[in-house]
Amino acid sequence: MNPVALIEKKRNGAELSDDEIRWIVNAYTSGHMPDYQMSAMLMAIYFQGMNRDELVSLTRCMIESGNVMDLSGIPGRKIDKHSTGGVGDKVSLVLAPLMAAAGVVVPMMAGRGLGHTGGTLDKLEAIPGFQVRLSESQFKRQLKEIGCAIMGQTEHVAPADRQLYALRDVTGTVPSIPLICSSILSKKKAEGAEGLVLDVKIGKGAFLPTRKQTIELAGTLVDIGNALGIQTQALITNMDEPLGNAIGNWLETREAVNALQGNGPEDLMQVTLALGSVMLVLAGLSGNYNAAVRDLQRLINSGRALEKFEELIRTQGGDLTVIRHPDTYKEAKFAVDVTAARDGIIHGIDARQLGMTAVSLGAGRMKKEDAVDPKAGILLHKKTGDSVRSGERIMSFYTDRPEIREMASRELTQAVSVRPDSVQRIDLVERLISQDRDVLYSELN
Repeated sequence: MNPVALIEKKRNGAELSDDEIRWIVNAYTSGHMPDYQMSAMLMAIYFQGMNRDELVSLTRCMIESGNVMDLSGIPGRKIDKHSTGGVGDKVSLVLAPLMAAAGVVVPMMAGRGLGHTGGTLDKLEAIPGFQVRLSESQFKRQLKEIGCAIMGQTEHVAPADRQLYALRDVTGTVPSIPLICSSILSKKKAEGAEGLVLDVKIGKGAFLPTRKQTIELAGTLVDIGNALGIQTQALITNMDEPLGNAIGNWLETREAVNALQGNGPEDLMQVTLALGSVMLVLAGLSGNYNAAVRDLQRLINSGRALEKFEELIRTQGGDLTVIRHPDTYKEAKFAVDVTAARDGIIHGIDARQLGMTAVSLGAGRMKKEDAVDPKAGILLHKKTGDSVRSGERIMSFYTDRPEIREMASRELTQAVSVRPDSVQRIDLVERLISQDRDVLYSELN
């Protein structure tokens, strides 16, 4: 086939056949289609989109480019969770051991931070010794023994996705609904998940900028996931302000431990328990969402969820010392407070800006090869709806970079809106989208 003709075909908005898509993926992964031509194809898809048949074909080709794990020998329903990315989103660290304690098998293939959003693997690697590179046999054995495992994508799992993602990252084609869907779902199918609950973020700190795009993404993920044989549902959750109080890898890991000890921030627990309730119902271990939330809260209160988290860390080589004694963790060289300029009520904290500033502090990557400083980050002392007085601390930030302090203070001050009038809090968990319904989460029982 002629790659130029296929690029022109998609550029002009025509539908690519299954054979054409298969040829494109195989040609690129085998080195017969150069980066510059694949970049042109990705940009054509970015602007013209893909219909359902094209997207199913693309995702299947990406799955078939590598190994698909067979988890049938492991008892229990295999249900994973995936977030479309947020600021302060450490839900996976709480949810995976919590669901394993509830009897759900959680095969989680997680990612690293991208842009202003954090990554689960970076947070876990803030724990000394924690290994995210697992072989397929290690992954299966751990799932069988403790019910959960969190690993990075290996070279044998959906390698086409790994190659395409690296190219998307440097060609401005990351925020494309068909490319996002094929990337997420190819990995989830390849890891052996039978069910998938998606946390699709909406708001200022979300990956996609508009509400319309976010709802379209959620619906497409649910539709294509089910077409691939994965029982898929999505929750729409708000990301206007950071989730929880901590932003940055060790700070978020420590907050996840607090949550498993029963001391988690209210917003973090609301999202975590909502996602957990959907996973528990999807796994057939509960027939009622409200009852599922109560069951999960009991597992936290009893200490069983924290015990499972410690099993996860120990099994993957992590040092439990810092989990049990977090004060022993090495501190950042500089700690700077950001204070209120006036009396009033906090009306908003811009999640995207805080995420971008956290990257500058060292908590994320400006370039893919950059090292992450696990100590760097931001800790919020106030959230939307809280009252503040002039000079009172709103947040503190931590960094080893002295040259960034003045700019970070200015950016973080500008990210907070303080006004004299009161503000109404919004529901963090908005709605559940499944194959046959789209309902407000608050209406489920």
